Amino acid sequence: MAYRSPARWYAWLNHHLGAALARLGLLPSGVVALEVTGRRSGTTRRTLVVLTDHDGDTYLVALAGESQWVRNVRAASGHAVLRRRAAHPVRLEELDAEHRAPVILAYLAQAERRGGQRSRALQAESYFGLDPEPTVADVEAIASYYPVFRVHPAAG
Repeated sequence: MAYRSPARWYAWLNHHLGAALARLGLLPSGVVALEVTGRRSGTTRRTLVVLTDHDGDTYLVALAGESQWVRNVRAASGHAVLRRRAAHPVRLEELDAEHRAPVILAYLAQAERRGGQRSRALQAESYFGLDPEPTVADVEAIASYYPVFRVHPAAG
């Protein structure tokens, strides 16, 4: 499954307006700005991401698959900053594909809690290409296309 780059206007808004709103803490609960060093440019790259809680840990799910932020996180050995009002240095640990399905299902469950069944169904279809009520087997079949990272506080 190929990476689907966002529309130019969306990328610009996400980078500029989204980052400003994150610094001010004005985004919906669980939405943060991810800051990571660009693998080619060496400059800080920002994108909005949604934190997902599952079994006592916090995760990031790459909704667009092999996106630029995923590639940058890998190149930075998982070192990044999550920003919501304050900067929180983190280390992101990528999960193997066989461990991603429960986290993706947790992401969809959180979508339902935030916006109802319609929101969950829309996100299942638009982000993952799944039916509105995906089974574990459905999610396992697509999990290798969607990187998932466990969030750890940075050491020191």
